[in-house]
Amino acid sequence: MQLGIIGLPMVGKTTVFELLTESSDKSHNAAKANMGMARIPDIRIDFLSNMYKPKKTTYAQLEVVDIPGLVPGAEKAAGVFLDAVRRADALLHVVRVFKNEALALNDEIDPVKDIETINYELLLADLDLIEKRIDKINSHKKRNNFLMELELLQRLQEALENEIPLSAVDLNDDEQQILNSYQFLTDKPILICLNISEDDLINKQYEKKEEIFKYAREHSLPLVEISAGIERELLELEGEEKQAFMQELGIDESGIVKICQSMYERLGLISFFTVGEDEVKAWTIEKGTIARKAAGKIHSDIERGFIRAEVVEYEDLKNLGSMTAVKEKGLFRLEGKEYVVKDGDIIHFRFNV
Repeated sequence: MQLGIIGLPMVGKTTVFELLTESSDKSHNAAKANMGMARIPDIRIDFLSNMYKPKKTTYAQLEVVDIPGLVPGAEKAAGVFLDAVRRADALLHVVRVFKNEALALNDEIDPVKDIETINYELLLADLDLIEKRIDKINSHKKRNNFLMELELLQRLQEALENEIPLSAVDLNDDEQQILNSYQFLTDKPILICLNISEDDLINKQYEKKEEIFKYAREHSLPLVEISAGIERELLELEGEEKQAFMQELGIDESGIVKICQSMYERLGLISFFTVGEDEVKAWTIEKGTIARKAAGKIHSDIERGFIRAEVVEYEDLKNLGSMTAVKEKGLFRLEGKEYVVKDGDIIHFRFNV
C-alpha cells in the first residue's frame, strides 16, 4: 500500500515526508516522486517489546511517496504529478496555513482555495479518462456488450461535471467492481494535513480555521493539524522528556502519529503480532483477511502447510500480564484457516510442509 503526499509548492510537503520517514535526505529531486518507508507508531508493539525484551522490534510500515508539488498551468509538471497520484492507494494533502516569507508577493493564506485547486486537477483528469472511454465504447462494434459500463461511466461523468468526486457516488457491488478496474483519482481515500505555525498550534487558533473546518465537514474530508517545526523537535526527544514537552505545548499526541494511524485506518489495514525473544513484529494485512492468508504474509510455506492458528487477544495479554495467565483463564484459542484475523491478534501459526 502506498501513501502519496500531495500539495502545492512550498507548503511543507517534503518536510512532512521527512518526518514520516524519519529521514533528512537533502538530495531529494523536487521534479520527481521520492519514496520512503514510514513506521506506524503503535503502543501495543511498545508494550509487547517491553514484555518480551526481544533482540529486534519491528513496527508496521507504509510506503510513502513525496509527489512533486502541483504547479497550475505547468503541463509537463502536471503530467508527472498525475502519474504519481494514479499509482498511490491513498493521498495526504498538505495545505499551508502558515506565513511563508519566501513567497513574498504571494503569501495569501487560503486553505480552501488550495484544496480546491488540487481537487480540480484530479477531477479534470478523471473526467478526461471517462470521456475517452465513453468515446471508445460508442465506437466499438460490440457496443451492446458494454452497456452496463457505459451507463455507469455516464453517471460518473455527470457527477464530475457537477464537481462531485467519485468517492461520493453511491455504487452497488457490480458498479464498484467496474470502478476498481480503473485508476480514478477522486476515488482515492484522502486526508487533509493542515501545516500551521508553532504559535498557532499552541493557541489552537489560526487564519480561516472556521472556514476550512466548515468546508471539510461539507465535503466529508478528515483533517489533521500539525506544525512541522514542533514535529521536528518531537522527533529528537524520547520518553519523559518528550511527554513533558508535549504537555507544555498542550498537545496529547504527535501530529505525525495521527497521520500514520489515520492513513493506516483509511487504507483498510490492520495489524496482527508475532512475539518472542528473537523478535516482536507487527504484520500488516487488510481487514477481513483469513488466518491462512495472514500466515502467507510471514512465509508462503506457512500458508501452504497451515494447520492451525494459536490466537491470543492483545488486551487479554495486557490485562493479565503473561501468556501463562491468559492460558489459565482459558483465553488462549485455536483457530482454523478460515478464521478472520482481528486487529491486535497475537498469533503463532502451526504448519507442516
